[in-house]
Order: sequence, then C-alpha cells, then structure tokens
Amino acid sequence: MRESDIPLTAVSTPSGMLWEWLVMAQGLKNTPATFNRCVTHLLRSVRDFAPSYFDDVFIHSRAVDGKSEVEMHKEHLRKLFALMRKHKLYANLKKCIFKASEIPVLGCRAGKNGVRPDPGKVRVINEWPTPSMSRN
Repeated sequence: MRESDIPLTAVSTPSGMLWEWLVMAQGLKNTPATFNRCVTHLLRSVRDFAPSYFDDVFIHSRAVDGKSEVEMHKEHLRKLFALMRKHKLYANLKKCIFKASEIPVLGCRAGKNGVRPDPGKVRVINEWPTPSMSRN
C-alpha cells in the first residue's frame, strides 16, 4: 500500500484509538483489482506456463525438447517458487494441487483435454425436482 493511502484506511475504535492499515485490507473497494494487477505483474515472466487468476496460479506443462511432461512440470514449479520467494508471495499448501491431470477452475474442470463442467455441480442441477404444477 502506498504510504500516502494509509490515512485513508483509518478507523476509530470504541476506545477512541485510531487504527490504520499498513497493508491492503480485504474489503476495500479497489482491493481485488489492485491485488490481481500486482500478482499478474509479479508473475509476468512465467505467464506462458503459469497464468494467474487473482490468488490462483495454474501451471500447465507439456513435454518439450526431449523432456517429459513431469520434468517440465518440475522445472516450471521451481521457476514459479523462486519467483514467489523473491517477491515474498506465499502459497497455502492445503489449497495446492500438484501433478494433476485436471483441476477445478471457476466451477469447471480444466485439463489437457479442455474444459468441462464440474460433475458435482451438474449433478446438483440434474437432481432439482421437476415442477409439479403450473401457476397462471
């Protein structure tokens, strides 16, 4: 957060103390766009194989120059992790999915064969009851 913007985040507590955010807080109007722009900018050197969407990064790897998909994927992971370390970006290991042939993305499943609807979400829709009477 820019130093000049810190006073704009000030809140008064019931005890009369004034608190200011030193880092961008969730809930501010521009937080999502600013965060996304920042991550996109910091990860621009790996965007060919690791595009990002807000706080999600998707690594896709293909066999190249005699290296297998797995070897390329490990190389891509090393490059991404080095970049994250350099810029002090952190990953939540509980949310990470490694070496998957397909991953969940925005309600769909994405993989090397394309994008398809998430079967769990389709099942819920298919199980909706059929309307039994019509209203005029």
